[in-house]
Amino acid sequence: MNMKCALVLLAASGILFSGCSHNNTDSLKEHTADVTAAAKRDAGAIASGIVEGLQRKGPLNINSASTRQLTALPGITPPLARAIIEGRPYEDSAQLYKKHILTKAQYNRIRAQVVAGN
Repeated sequence: MNMKCALVLLAASGILFSGCSHNNTDSLKEHTADVTAAAKRDAGAIASGIVEGLQRKGPLNINSASTRQLTALPGITPPLARAIIEGRPYEDSAQLYKKHILTKAQYNRIRAQVVAGN
């Protein structure tokens, strides 16, 4: 289903569940506009997430990743990326924390997105 159809269906559901009455048309119109705006905003976020997910090829290998790839990870600055590169090779991604390259909090933010492959 494309985004326009989803927006129309969401707006229609807002109309159906808002308690239609002849005396309440302005309120209904305003509620429908709010629901439609929220649906449009959410659809944009969903579409962006889908695009990002499709572009990912799986976890990032910290033993071969470039500075640019590492800085795309949440919270990884260029100095942290350089420290990660200088600390290679890693047997597993947890060594980023164990070798004191990243704090536990920094590692926890990226651990699902990295591996230490050869």
